[in-house]
Amino acid sequence: MYKFASSLLHNVFQKFGKQIVTINKEKVPEEPYIVTCTHTGYVEVIMLALSLYPTEINYMAKKELFSKDWSNKFFHSLNAFPVDREKPGPSTLKIPVKLLNQGKSVGIFPSGQRAATGEAPLKRGAATIAVLSNKPIVPAAFEGPKEVKSIFTFREKSFIKFGEPIDPNEFPKELKKSEKIAKVMELLEERTNKLQEEVTYIAEQVKKR
Repeated sequence: MYKFASSLLHNVFQKFGKQIVTINKEKVPEEPYIVTCTHTGYVEVIMLALSLYPTEINYMAKKELFSKDWSNKFFHSLNAFPVDREKPGPSTLKIPVKLLNQGKSVGIFPSGQRAATGEAPLKRGAATIAVLSNKPIVPAAFEGPKEVKSIFTFREKSFIKFGEPIDPNEFPKELKKSEKIAKVMELLEERTNKLQEEVTYIAEQVKKR
């Protein structure tokens, strides 16, 4: 279902006024990779996936979304997998690491919740997954509509800006795993905050035209 839905939405949003403005997509490496993004609502989940089309992104999502039989099937069909945010353990990391090792890309919203920008610190999970899988993290930031229904009015553009990938393999080999994770977290926090400032500025300038 993911391929059908992403193809349909990509064509629709690109046809009606090019609703998705993707910046620095050339920084996204060959698959597989981890992509992270700032998170204030559900719109960026959709737009991030469409900005990386035709690559399929496997999203980490809260387990509550999979509580019903129909919703479990639905979200799995969209390449989402459940995570227990209240009791994250080793098993939480196994699924994304396995997907990455299978050559698939993973999407994570490191705040772990829908929160206003800056209110939730980036989580350790994304950095840990990158180090365990030896795959790069591509930080991204979103600026645009806040509600899903508003994107179908085709009046407001969505902006996604990608930053320089963070590759754990580029760190000195003598670093311990915990040190690598800490370094990835530091860079991810730094680059994400900068990207958010930049993409917000770009969106504001476009609106003034």
